[in-house]
Amino acid sequence: MSESFPILQKIRWNADGLIPAVVQDVETHEVLMLAYMNEEALRRTLQEKQAWYFSRSRQSLWRKGETSGHTQEVVDIKFDCDQDTVLLTVKQTGMACHENYFSCFHYVSADEKESEFKTVGEPEVRANVPLGQTLEILAEVIHSRNLERPEGAYTTYLFEKGIDKILKKVGEESAESIIAAKNNDPEEIRAEVSDLIYHLLVMLEDRGVSLKAISQELLGRQNKKHEKDYSLK
Repeated sequence: MSESFPILQKIRWNADGLIPAVVQDVETHEVLMLAYMNEEALRRTLQEKQAWYFSRSRQSLWRKGETSGHTQEVVDIKFDCDQDTVLLTVKQTGMACHENYFSCFHYVSADEKESEFKTVGEPEVRANVPLGQTLEILAEVIHSRNLERPEGAYTTYLFEKGIDKILKKVGEESAESIIAAKNNDPEEIRAEVSDLIYHLLVMLEDRGVSLKAISQELLGRQNKKHEKDYSLK
């Protein structure tokens, strides 16, 4: 059956016919687990876009979530430079760890004197999506709205009204964020700054400036000193 995926013949399987699989969550970028695949597990993963692994203790195939319901929808598959390790990017449903933590990597040692591991995080709690990833997701949605212009969508309304309307909203939300900060109301600050960020992203989309360009600009300021020190310290 490996003929349907000739790339399987290029992989450097270990002496047991296995390859380690590092699994990363697509939204949080957190490393969820390390498992092993044999050729059949990898083939099924490629075919079904669901994560399959090989259990070394049971000596059998298993599909992630087949009993728990905590499945892994495969978004992307990459191989390392030696083609002897695979990286799965997945959309994790529920918890990845059998101990009911989001990630299997939830043990730490405080220092060299510790004789026992300590847990970090909480069971049954999904990791938060980092702000940068959230901005990228939101920017993609705004870009889609700009292309498709679905009727009734507020983002469509802004694009159709044009840059003057968008900039007016940026100004309004800036002023409201300042007022919220002056009032020292955390809930109000959170809401108003979120509105401001959204409208800034609409403005960037309308002007054709990507988040990647903003990231490069900020990192460039960090990596070089100019007369006006805008570096992030």
